Amino acid sequence: MKKFIAGFMCAAMVVACVACGKTEKKETVSESKAETAESAADDSKDLKEINVVLDWYPNAVHGFIYDAIEKGYYEEEGLKVNVQFPSNTNDAMSLTAAGKAEVGIYYPQDVIMARANQDVPVRSIGALTQSGLNIVLSLKEKNINSPKDLVGKTIGYSGTELSEQLIRAMMENVGVSSDSVTMVDVGFDLMSAMTTGQVDATIGCMVNHEVPQLEKEGFEVNYFYPYEYGVPEGYELIFVASDDMINNNSDTLAAFMRASAKGFEDMKANPEEVLDILLANQNEENFPLDKDVEMRSMEILLPVMSGEEVAFFMQDASIWQENIDWLKDAGLLKNDITPEDLMANVMN
Repeated sequence: MKKFIAGFMCAAMVVACVACGKTEKKETVSESKAETAESAADDSKDLKEINVVLDWYPNAVHGFIYDAIEKGYYEEEGLKVNVQFPSNTNDAMSLTAAGKAEVGIYYPQDVIMARANQDVPVRSIGALTQSGLNIVLSLKEKNINSPKDLVGKTIGYSGTELSEQLIRAMMENVGVSSDSVTMVDVGFDLMSAMTTGQVDATIGCMVNHEVPQLEKEGFEVNYFYPYEYGVPEGYELIFVASDDMINNNSDTLAAFMRASAKGFEDMKANPEEVLDILLANQNEENFPLDKDVEMRSMEILLPVMSGEEVAFFMQDASIWQENIDWLKDAGLLKNDITPEDLMANVMN
């Protein structure tokens, strides 16, 4: 019995000692976590916040941004990047111009017109794609393979004067009258207007999204690019920043671009990993993503985002000039403008 009591007391002392040790260890771990959290909070205070407005909801073309956030590339450059989705079609340009966002993703020809006609103070700081993604798209059963096949057809578009001019220019390029087509403003319902037979074809769909999406849904499609029929080649998407940001905070923009370029290198090296990061950040309520569609989109995008002779973000004054000349000839520019008014190199 004494042995039992002694053994029990000894065991009790061991348990007490262990419990005491656990308590001390728990306090140490808790203190360590608190110190880490405090340190992270201090680091976060040191980061410069910048707001980036997308052209649309997250999709494959934005994968490098989310990768750079996930991997901490922006933090390494001293930045905290907040991604915003546009509530209006021109938010990426208007919010940037107004100083309510530091960077936006927008369309170069629209920027040319806004700068020339309304003196909107934004410039491009880098091209996301080196060629156009906008296409004239139709179901294969309509047998529309070129602008000549648009004669007598109904074309759906998102109500922009630029889209109307693109159709006119392509048809004139092949020697047919654009008066023979009917343009219908279908807003953002380009795909459904086409698949339900409301229109015969659309302009404004992107080769990297609507084509794989329709094919995934079982539709066979035909498409062609405006630049194949007299419209100048150009960038589809660009990063824009305000004149004030470029003139006074170019170092911040350069840091953003360097970190973004690292994200793009990941996108090239391991697109599936970047896609998983993108899917985890999708806006499922408004624009749910399909993994197969987005993977196909990345396959289409990667060759046009950079190449052996063209680096990511590179932009050429001659490309801007060709688009200026075309828009001017089309009567869409009220004032003269130069490439220097439209582009800035913040990486120097």
